[in-house]
Amino acid sequence: MASLRSLRAQGIVNTLARNSIRPSPCTAFSKLSPASQIQARYKSGPYGYTQAKSLVFSEYGEPKDVLKLHTHSISPTLPSSSVLLRTLAAPINPADVNTIQGTYGAKPSFSSLLGTAEPSVIPGNEGVFEVISSSSPTIGKGDWVIPKKTQFGTWRTHALTPADTVIRVEKDGLNPLQAGTVSVNPCSAYRMLRDYVTDPPLREGDWFLQNGANSGVGRAAIQLGKLWGYRSINVVRARDSPEATQKLKDELAALGATHVVTEDEFLAREFKDQLAEWTRGSREGVRLGLNCVGGKSAQAIAKSLGAGGTMVTYGGMARQPVSLPTGLLIFKDIRFVGFWLSRWADRDPRSKEQTVAEILDLVRQGKFRDVPVAEVPWTWDTELDTLKEAVQGTLQGFRSGKGVFVFKDT
Repeated sequence: MASLRSLRAQGIVNTLARNSIRPSPCTAFSKLSPASQIQARYKSGPYGYTQAKSLVFSEYGEPKDVLKLHTHSISPTLPSSSVLLRTLAAPINPADVNTIQGTYGAKPSFSSLLGTAEPSVIPGNEGVFEVISSSSPTIGKGDWVIPKKTQFGTWRTHALTPADTVIRVEKDGLNPLQAGTVSVNPCSAYRMLRDYVTDPPLREGDWFLQNGANSGVGRAAIQLGKLWGYRSINVVRARDSPEATQKLKDELAALGATHVVTEDEFLAREFKDQLAEWTRGSREGVRLGLNCVGGKSAQAIAKSLGAGGTMVTYGGMARQPVSLPTGLLIFKDIRFVGFWLSRWADRDPRSKEQTVAEILDLVRQGKFRDVPVAEVPWTWDTELDTLKEAVQGTLQGFRSGKGVFVFKDT
């Protein structure tokens, strides 16, 4: 076997046999089923090599301009304590698009390991895989796993990686979409609700306020908050018609939202009185604000917090700075902090494993509802343009759901 080589690029693997992955001349999906009904699929090339395809980019730019579809082969000989995986589902998150654009906070490492003409990166931080071969004593064939840390590179049909770079999840009672979308949005909501209000922590009956409430994180926060007895005020963008806006409000209320308002209603002068009426009887008012928008919306959240409250910023969809009145810091002792999922996940993989397990248990019990998704079928014959279009559209306007690559016959 060839000597082992360190692979830091793209977070794909740490060590692999150099001849485990090689270029190949070879060059979407039915309704998802529970784990017990997932059909086997396997593209085998000459001498048992697994044929694989990966989306890659070798320079920063818009996805439609820089993404390429690379075909390669994976050796049937596995290094010690490694797993050969096939992808079941891989979401398209805004952070993935920002990484391709070169605007994300963490820059990936470029590598030629897959045999690309230029050093490249496989995008994708989230997904679920099925083990099709294993040399690990702790993970077996047929198990489902998710990446342990970020920059794993999930937008590909297959992967070969050390067993200690993935987390095994109990697949019983789950489908690939549920397992594949658990580690970013639900985990973000969970940690922000649990970790940033202290002395005392959020208690039953306490209030939190969030913008971007229809996002994946927003929907998760609504549901978790309801389960834990918190009350929520949720801000959304108005839709094209009053009927569509009311439909969205009703949908979030059904998830557990206490109140839902539009951005215009939230920014109106009258909202201050409305907020006082809603939170009357609560000594501390709104204790936590979750901001993923920035600009005027973030400032309005800060002004809505009670004395000693905390605003957590985890996104900036408006691409406008957060401008805060000095008086909030001096006279109301408001705290302003940031949350970056990548930092938490990479620093504390054990906490990530526990958080994922708890959320998936809620899913099995029917207490946590899937985020709406827009499935993007990925088969062996799926064209590059189809995949690029799905990625490029992630940040554009209102969408029916979170884009997710769903794999079959690859």
